[in-house]
Amino acid sequence: MASEGGAATSLQVLRRLGTGPRGLTEAEAAARLAEVGENSPPLPHTASWPLRCARALRDPFTAVLLTLGLASALVASWGTAVVILALVAVSCGLRAAGEHRADRSLAALRELVAGTATVLRRAGADAEPRAREVPVTELVPGDVVRLGPGDLVPADVRLLRARGLTVHQAVLTGESAPVAKAAVDVPAVPVPVAGAADADGTGPFQEPYLCFQGSGVASGSATAVVVETGERTRFAAAQGPAGGRREASAFDRSVHGISWVLIRFMLLTPPLVLMANAALRGRGLETLPFAVAVAVGLTPEMLPVIVTTCLARGAALLARAHQVVVRRLPALHDLGAVDVLCLDKTGTLTQDRPVVERALGPDGAADPEVLRWAAVGAWWSLQLAELPAPDALDEALLTAAGPVGEEYDGVGAVPFDAERRTATAVVAGTLGTHVLVTKGAAEDVLDRCDLDPAERERLLALAAREAAAGLRVLAVATAEAPARIRPYTTADEHGLTFRGLVTFRDALAPGAAEALRTLTGLGITVRVLTGDHPATAARACQDLGLAAGPVAVAGDPLDLGAGVVARCTPADKARIVAGLRAAGHTVGFLGDGVNDVPALRAADVGIAPRTAVDLARETADVVLAAKDLGAIGHAVTAGRHSSANIASYLRVTLSSNLGNVLAMLAAGLLLPFLPMLPVQVLAQNLCFDAAQLAFAHDRPGAAALRRPTVLRPRAFLRFITGFGVLNAIADLATFGVLALALRGPDALDDQAVFHSAWFTENLLTQALVMFLLRGGPRPGPVGRAAAALAAVGLLLPPGPLGAALGMTGLPPAYHVLLAAVLGLYALALRAVRARHDRR
Repeated sequence: MASEGGAATSLQVLRRLGTGPRGLTEAEAAARLAEVGENSPPLPHTASWPLRCARALRDPFTAVLLTLGLASALVASWGTAVVILALVAVSCGLRAAGEHRADRSLAALRELVAGTATVLRRAGADAEPRAREVPVTELVPGDVVRLGPGDLVPADVRLLRARGLTVHQAVLTGESAPVAKAAVDVPAVPVPVAGAADADGTGPFQEPYLCFQGSGVASGSATAVVVETGERTRFAAAQGPAGGRREASAFDRSVHGISWVLIRFMLLTPPLVLMANAALRGRGLETLPFAVAVAVGLTPEMLPVIVTTCLARGAALLARAHQVVVRRLPALHDLGAVDVLCLDKTGTLTQDRPVVERALGPDGAADPEVLRWAAVGAWWSLQLAELPAPDALDEALLTAAGPVGEEYDGVGAVPFDAERRTATAVVAGTLGTHVLVTKGAAEDVLDRCDLDPAERERLLALAAREAAAGLRVLAVATAEAPARIRPYTTADEHGLTFRGLVTFRDALAPGAAEALRTLTGLGITVRVLTGDHPATAARACQDLGLAAGPVAVAGDPLDLGAGVVARCTPADKARIVAGLRAAGHTVGFLGDGVNDVPALRAADVGIAPRTAVDLARETADVVLAAKDLGAIGHAVTAGRHSSANIASYLRVTLSSNLGNVLAMLAAGLLLPFLPMLPVQVLAQNLCFDAAQLAFAHDRPGAAALRRPTVLRPRAFLRFITGFGVLNAIADLATFGVLALALRGPDALDDQAVFHSAWFTENLLTQALVMFLLRGGPRPGPVGRAAAALAAVGLLLPPGPLGAALGMTGLPPAYHVLLAAVLGLYALALRAVRARHDRR
């Protein structure tokens, strides 16, 4: 669109669009609306229930469980098939319900933005144009619209007339200062609002004669012609393709890495069992149910349920206690794993308003009189303006100076102009005189003062030094003139006496400094990506006590490692986030504008406040009720809480399952009968899985909450392999003790005793693993579940259900032998765990 409104004059633009200063007729507007469509950017659609459930099946373990359930049905193992398929259905339902609740919560938080625009329309070709309100969605290219203070720019427009117009483009560029716009016909370098030392007119949104959808009018008024609407606006282009596919998150990468290693081993297990039994024992297809049961035994069947329950509970708590909505449940785990948080400065670390830092006289010393004169000028500029709407600097002056200005009588005002970068108020002075109070950019004000070149250069250096410290600079000058009735104009701004400088800094966001200390204490590195001037960004970080290191400018070779990167475009933010992820970091990004959408998509977890633009809010994984860094700290802690419970579950269940499977494979080859009947294997798995549900309600230790929680596949597999082999040794030791002690009257009785003893031993070892590998401060729900599991292991075999499963009660001597084996196993488990913790 730059070429359309760039080198062309406003007249050429009107001709190309087939319109004029009087606007379109109603018939022309209706025809164009039918041709180009509504003026609304594309937004992602909410998924249907079937689609949500289908997406849950993409989880590797869920897909494998579904496969095993179908395989069990094929071999007529109906009990196994029913249990497994029920787990799949529960997992899919829980995940879909969690996403549905998040979407409903987000819909309740969603706010409408500009719904109407003031447009000039004609009833017919010869009719006079009338200004009326129409829905923004009905705007078309060629419409002539009017803009005033507080209005949102409804489309991409080319200015036809403008008076003192400044717009906030933070939603598109991240700039904290309003940008001056002018209806110029020749492309020119745009200039910043008076006093804004951090805007240099660079970037893709800085053409002074164009305003863009999503911007807000800060001051002044304008008439403009719409040149682009809907998907063709830069507002829409900044987001990239609607609903574009995101890369896998930290949670997806870690779980999938662990999953596929286990899945490969699990898929190899049934063929190995079948071939080994056929070759060594002459047992072929009759061992197929046992082989399937062993494969199921290796699978953490409850993983989808545990993961979904942990994340759903954490998300529900966040929504209730802190009004944080988690739109994508795995994003809660990603929050717990975040070690780098990228965010913008404006509106996050600072409020979107300046405050007065100090007032300096010409000698560089503090001079409160400079602030008083600046506030007088601001007061009467506001009182005499056609549309009273103070800009941010005027508001800061009036707040800092208090009640000043009313002691004078206002005479006239020359409003701010983008080309001369000054504003003047005229008040009555002593008898027969008027006082002109001029404020604006230092260079322009000094050009209007009576100064020798050397003094002018000295004062410019003073202003530059303050700007280099990250402050915005406003120069103030006055002049006395004989009283007159004739209105004052820009031609009267000469022969001024330089009064001094007023400097401004960005107001810090309440609680930002404390929140940054909290995030740093959680092991998170905060990086600031902003569209502001480097000095402005560095000053804000300094005021907040954020040790961000040197400031880089986007595009520098070192910007990826810098704590603060200034002059960031949307593409720069996304590139830096993607680079951090490629370097192995788990990255969170907090943003609220259209310019933040690419980075929100590139991050492991995108975070947006409720007040963000619709597109950013729809793209984000987590939505905050307010732009509050403290809420992110709570969300990170909740994510680590859930992640620690998921990691504990995986460590316990996988190490125990791996040990049991290894022992069963070895015993199956050494024994003349199956070491455990398929139904017994499944009953054991069911008991263990039921006990594992306690992990969803556990409270992890404080150490797990102090650092990012990441499931690193290699380290994780080393852990479960080591403890799994230890568990297999304990199982095989039990097998050896039983083999030597079995002296029953016949083989059938020996098999029943063996099955019962090993069933009991397996549940007791699994209870020990739950208790000793959990890592929390107190037993809590997991300790109680482990005790219940041990009780089932002791009481089920001699009971009626045990008899139905082919088991029998054990003599006291067998319990003594099992107690000895389990005691040695517990000591070995504690020793290995202590060594692991030290490492």
